[in-house]
Amino acid sequence: MTELFETKIGTPLAERLRADSLADVVGQEHILGDDGIITNELKSGNIKSMILWGPPGCGKTTIAKLVAKYADAEFVMLSAVFSGVADLKKVFADAISLRNVGKRTILFVDEIHRFNKAQQDSFLPYVEDGTITLIGATTENPSFELNSALISRCQVIILKRLNEEALNRLIERAEEVVGAKLPITDTARNNLIAISDGDGRYLINMIEMIYDFSNGKIIDEEMLPKVIQTRLPNYDKMGDAHYSLISALHKSLRGSDVDAGLYWLARMIAGGEDVKYILRRLTRFAVEDVGIADPHALPYAINAWQAYERLGSPEGDLAVASLVIYLATAPKSNASEVAWQNAFATAKATGSLNPPMHIINAPTKLMKQQGFGEGYIYDPDTKDGFSGQNYFPDNMKRQKFYSPKERGFEREIKKRLDYWENLRRKKNG
Repeated sequence: MTELFETKIGTPLAERLRADSLADVVGQEHILGDDGIITNELKSGNIKSMILWGPPGCGKTTIAKLVAKYADAEFVMLSAVFSGVADLKKVFADAISLRNVGKRTILFVDEIHRFNKAQQDSFLPYVEDGTITLIGATTENPSFELNSALISRCQVIILKRLNEEALNRLIERAEEVVGAKLPITDTARNNLIAISDGDGRYLINMIEMIYDFSNGKIIDEEMLPKVIQTRLPNYDKMGDAHYSLISALHKSLRGSDVDAGLYWLARMIAGGEDVKYILRRLTRFAVEDVGIADPHALPYAINAWQAYERLGSPEGDLAVASLVIYLATAPKSNASEVAWQNAFATAKATGSLNPPMHIINAPTKLMKQQGFGEGYIYDPDTKDGFSGQNYFPDNMKRQKFYSPKERGFEREIKKRLDYWENLRRKKNG
């Protein structure tokens, strides 16, 4: 492994660690393994245009470069942030010339979701006729951010956030490349992996900081934040720090560490981050990580957002800080998110099953004659305020999607659900 990177000395560790073969890419075995979709396409030589959808630091750029390498294709990389129509026209013209001499062009567009509709449409004829093989990378849901016409001509490949095993492999690879063990205690190493939260690029950047600033010392869990703080005095809201610090804020709140949450918030605001972006992420946190464990979290987030929009900085910053304190100290539950994911997956799997006839309104005489609405029981008129009727499709077993946690307000919800389930059993035998 050391020999592989000998020619890359002097470059950032992240570049020196970039995988040189598909086998070296960590955490994406579902698409790069023996039966992975990309592996099979490379074996067949039939590489289709694709959209790589995944979180920051999961290997999108690396995979694109390796696909071009294995396909012996010309690799062209553009960033949707910095490129415009003129850049695209040049790429297309060069690709046509290469195609005429039998050379394939793979165009990699980072953050492709940032291209507007007209720019996205410009890809269509060149993707369709095979002039280019497009590989787009995005952290956003392609369904919302990309034109349907472009999506229909590309396969969407979902990349996973890196798990603990994959992150450990990155640390081991860094140790091989540097030629020295990472000077860190086991506890600090575990904290390092937890802080990175599946972001391999962020982890490698932190590893490089530790090597640079350890000065022969073994860094423990108390020293670790100080080392990272030393290396990140400036905040670049257009670079990695933008993602790293919002990640640190999010994880601090999830871990109910109010002081760390306030620190990362201050770092971002002091660095000039768009506070509305922070508020968007905090509102998302209220929905995903607090959920119904504290039903007041979401309205508190919306109110803080509105307060900031009315006051602006610096007065409105206090509303954001108060929201961070509220979210950090709120009970946490992802039960709503899990329930929604399970319900959505089941809805997709069960196709177009109709609701049972007794819960379908019958606004016309014909529908009444056909039995629509017949047998429906109005729950508030029952003795218990609960009829126990079936509301799932007739040919579908009753499902349980929502399992509230034993914390916060969800503890009370669980009591209600248990009460209704007992009534349902009694009424339905």
